[in-house]
Amino acid sequence: MDTSSPAVFVNAELLKMYIGRRVRAVVQVMRNEGGVLVGKSTDGNQLTVKGSPAFLMSHFVEVIGIADGNQSIRAEISTDLGENFDVVAYDGLCQLANGKHRNLFL
Repeated sequence: MDTSSPAVFVNAELLKMYIGRRVRAVVQVMRNEGGVLVGKSTDGNQLTVKGSPAFLMSHFVEVIGIADGNQSIRAEISTDLGENFDVVAYDGLCQLANGKHRNLFL
């Protein structure tokens, strides 16, 4: 596993803590607007992903990239996770990775 450039697990609420840093988030696609994906984060808030390829509506997408605003990520890697994804579990992971157990995560 490459640990030279770790990506912090975030939801839309946590993203603002990591502007300028590499992050990892999961969004459900709401719409694609010419290279910009607008989606719903696992915490229910909206996120914008710049530089992402188009994905099918309602699909979940994992995005790794640079947080470039309070609600925006500049994508480096985007992976389609399909239509079924446990957003509650992922959001819990985001909370653990940014809470008292953050030392267990890269």
